[in-house]
Amino acid sequence: MKNLTRKVRGQTQNELVKLFDWLAQRHSRWKVWADFVYMTAAALSNAVDKAHFEERETDYLAIARKYNKAELEAVAEMFALLGIGMDENSDQDFLGELFLSLDLGNQYKGQFFTPYSVCRMMARITGTGDLKARLERQDWVSVNDCCCGAGALLVAFANECVRQKVNYQTSVLFVAQDIDLTAGLMCYIQLSLLGCPGYVVVGNTLTEPSLSLDGRGLIPQDKGNVVVHALLLP
Repeated sequence: MKNLTRKVRGQTQNELVKLFDWLAQRHSRWKVWADFVYMTAAALSNAVDKAHFEERETDYLAIARKYNKAELEAVAEMFALLGIGMDENSDQDFLGELFLSLDLGNQYKGQFFTPYSVCRMMARITGTGDLKARLERQDWVSVNDCCCGAGALLVAFANECVRQKVNYQTSVLFVAQDIDLTAGLMCYIQLSLLGCPGYVVVGNTLTEPSLSLDGRGLIPQDKGNVVVHALLLP
């Protein structure tokens, strides 16, 4: 198998890919990635979303049983490296870029994620209005990406808030949706690690758009396809 570490940037991503390649010696590369993403998302979700705790814990343990002790330790180390990488530089699409670098994109589902540099430009255009002035007129603002992929656009918007000296953790509601479970969970993980309040919906935006129980979009209609990464206070 070709060495893919040369396609990623930074020591943290290199170390994570080495662990990924080691796990992929006994398991399929796609399953390793999907399992890593699900286990990471479940661990984060079960800390805040008790509504689906039992279901996600059951799924987590079912996945974990496929791996031996050393492999589970490698998955845990991958999670730690992900946290370190995003802590070192929050202004990046860590998981999305890594996903594509590992050649895991699925052409059938159209998983060609928008480059983060383009997302940064789009976030700056969207945020050119003075966010502080808007927040003086209302308690909070919301941002939605209905085809979120790994969440690059929302991550870029959070960083645009930082540049405008706006505390997105208390003043912005982040809503995301994607038809693909793994992509949606990648978005969920990155938003969670950045402390972005909101939720991710897994489903077809055209036939199953994200809906809320309240007029402001704070409380999503949950059919078992919503993962919450903390919510703004009403």
